[in-house]
Amino acid sequence: MPPTNQQSSPKPTSNLDLFPIPQSFLLQIGTASILLLLITGKATVRALEALGEASEELFRGDRLPNLDFPDEREINQDEKIYTK
Repeated sequence: MPPTNQQSSPKPTSNLDLFPIPQSFLLQIGTASILLLLITGKATVRALEALGEASEELFRGDRLPNLDFPDEREINQDEKIYTK
């Protein structure tokens, strides 16, 4: 039996190298974006808390005008007029 020449088949290319960008650069970008997201989140929470406190001050009861509520007799008379 004659010896057969075994040709090595070409290596299958791996799909892991999708981007020619170095991994360290991707890690730096990812870290910076996460830090920026955290800082923005904290600033947003502080701004919303300040807005909430300002709205509480705006609607505090001592700064609102006193409202005149009708007496029970006036309410009963109005109901009689509307029900006739």
